[in-house]
Amino acid sequence: MEFTAGGRLEVRITPADVGKRVSVRRLSEAGSPGGKFTDTVGVLTSWTDGVVLITRRTGESVRIPEHSLVAGKVVPSAPARRRGPAASYAELARVTARAWQPVESERLGDWQLRAAGGFTRRANSVLPLGDPGQPLDEALTYVREWYAARHLPPYVQTATGAEGTQELLCAELAARGWEREVSAELHVGALAPVADLDVDVSRVDLSRSCDEAWLRRYGRAGDLAPHVPEVLASGPLVWFASVPGSGDSTAAIGRCVVDGRWAGFMAVEVDPEHRRQGLATAVMTALARQALSDGASAAWLQVEDGNDGARALYGRMGFAAHHAYHHFRHGGS
Repeated sequence: MEFTAGGRLEVRITPADVGKRVSVRRLSEAGSPGGKFTDTVGVLTSWTDGVVLITRRTGESVRIPEHSLVAGKVVPSAPARRRGPAASYAELARVTARAWQPVESERLGDWQLRAAGGFTRRANSVLPLGDPGQPLDEALTYVREWYAARHLPPYVQTATGAEGTQELLCAELAARGWEREVSAELHVGALAPVADLDVDVSRVDLSRSCDEAWLRRYGRAGDLAPHVPEVLASGPLVWFASVPGSGDSTAAIGRCVVDGRWAGFMAVEVDPEHRRQGLATAVMTALARQALSDGASAAWLQVEDGNDGARALYGRMGFAAHHAYHHFRHGGS
């Protein structure tokens, strides 16, 4: 990481660079003998009262005292993608939203307010893809009132780590008392390598609808409410996969939504008694083959923080992180 000009470290950023992606170096223990340098890369989200705030691609905010900076520069808005299909954040945000639709929605400028009786944050949060058409404080007041009228906590879904994501909005929400509760990553990959995996898919049944056995295996069974089947069935072209277990049980399930060139994979779950048998891979492969025949060529999926097993599985299939996304909830709700 090069910060020098003529052999000297220089701070080449100013408060005018708020909103840009930057790389800074600071002295961890400024003024102390033997202090160490620490580098931080992310979006410069504020520079006020002698404190520099940088939001990393993970959504983590780093507060840096201005006096500790020893170098800094503006860097390209997003790193070059090394693998996986090219896609903008806006394209993926719309595709993923169509794959998990709310029961009720309302537009607020370029924001979409979504509700589905509380079933999942994705279907019960604001998707802010642009300007709400009014000052931010007024928009957030409307959001809180809209969700309160439905007896739901107000959530705003944001993204970080790619060109066009919402690091500035994340910082604005945090400054107003909204708390980041859940973070995950959206991964993308080519579809054909998943479909071409040499695995036995003979036990995998595909259907355009989910039955009671599928729902019983679904990990959110405790959230089952009248809106659940409606949300699960939403999307341009939906497929459900299941692997029969013993009796009337289901050993593994999965869901795939085909939308143009994209195939989205969700709800891939395996009964604990049937794990380490390759069932998750078989479900993914069967769904990928179906999606490929339906005209898709690229794939996406979401992995929550801490799910290292799923991250490793999808990495072996060729998926790579595109951006992180987060759900902010107002602290007073």
